[in-house]
Amino acid sequence: MLRLVQAALAATLLLITPAFAHNGVVHLGPLNISALFTRATLPNALVGGAYLTIENTGAEDDRLVSATSPVAGTVQIHDMAMEGDVMKMRHLHDGLPIPAGETVTLAPGGLHIMLMNLEGKLVEGETITISLTFEKAGTVDVELPILGAAARSADHTMSH
Repeated sequence: MLRLVQAALAATLLLITPAFAHNGVVHLGPLNISALFTRATLPNALVGGAYLTIENTGAEDDRLVSATSPVAGTVQIHDMAMEGDVMKMRHLHDGLPIPAGETVTLAPGGLHIMLMNLEGKLVEGETITISLTFEKAGTVDVELPILGAAARSADHTMSH
């Protein structure tokens, strides 16, 4: 019953959200969100990552300020960078700038959305929903396919 209520709520949100999808691209004002995916997790994993590309076709900068998902207790925007010989991950507390006329890619090993305190295993072949909130463009729900655990991009269809 809870799943039915969640599905009805999600359908309602999709109808009233000022965004639409075309050819795998979600449009939210001047923002085009594409190449969405996440990766399958091991049975007791508590974290996962979400990846996507955001193109800002507008004349004004925007900022991805937050994200939420029903599959995770906490969702944060992260960056990964080498500090000496060590790869460090950091939470971007002020969000992620999306400069006007530019494209920002969130991919494994770099910028990403961190899904923490997962409610369960992310299973290859299924999908998850993430709600993205931008400073100017607003909020949009996006569906991410769950690819294999070794997937490096949205068009990566094989697990290794």
